[in-house]
Amino acid sequence: MPFLELPDARIYYETHGPADATPLVFLHGAGGNHLSWWQQVPHFRDRYRCVTMSHRGFGESVETARPRGGAAFADDLRALLDHLRIERAPLVAQSMGGWTALRFALAHPQRVERIMMCDTHGGIESDEINAAWGAALGALASLPADVHPACGERMLREQRDLYFLYLEIDALNPARTREELGALLRSTGALRREDVASMAMPVLFLAGDEDITIPPAVIEIAASYVPGARVVRVPEAGHSVYFERAGAFNATLDMFLRGPA
Repeated sequence: MPFLELPDARIYYETHGPADATPLVFLHGAGGNHLSWWQQVPHFRDRYRCVTMSHRGFGESVETARPRGGAAFADDLRALLDHLRIERAPLVAQSMGGWTALRFALAHPQRVERIMMCDTHGGIESDEINAAWGAALGALASLPADVHPACGERMLREQRDLYFLYLEIDALNPARTREELGALLRSTGALRREDVASMAMPVLFLAGDEDITIPPAVIEIAASYVPGARVVRVPEAGHSVYFERAGAFNATLDMFLRGPA
């Protein structure tokens, strides 16, 4: 099992595909780990060197010294790319992974070829975004207690096997309360709209129309702060488009990867 040994953590990662192919790096959300990309890696591994990892504190990745949590996510990504001798790569980031991707891209723009931000606004903060969050809180509050918010009622109703698999993958992570997850995300550091206003690489935001965890309105506002960013909305999908609508997700990512730099 491949681990990257760091002074304060052991980061689990996998690579799939030709070693000399263009790298493609996947960054999972808070309900997942490296296993979350089981529908993407088989689709892309013949043409790309697919890299998956578990953030520290998720899956098999553990912190071995004083916890840094989200504050270390971007540093861990840099260390992994260094370890794999990857100078530059596209990033595919879902939910919490968007926090990692944006902070890494801002710190090391020369190492990011493009970013697909999936079901995420990357933690960008603004009054507009706060207002959009406030308008959407009712839907999240009304979600039945036995429905995972990253899956939603539609996945439970229409794709019960996928719903079960999502819960099984999530169960490999340490249990966290909503408050603990919020603290983890805040530890990555705040981002303002002016921070992302100078981003020059292509950025595509993807949103599920029925996402109540990070609503499409929030994602669209965040996208408006990034120069040239585009938004794709996927119908009949919640917070985990990559999981419940993998065909649409993979096709969108294919087109984005083939697009002009």
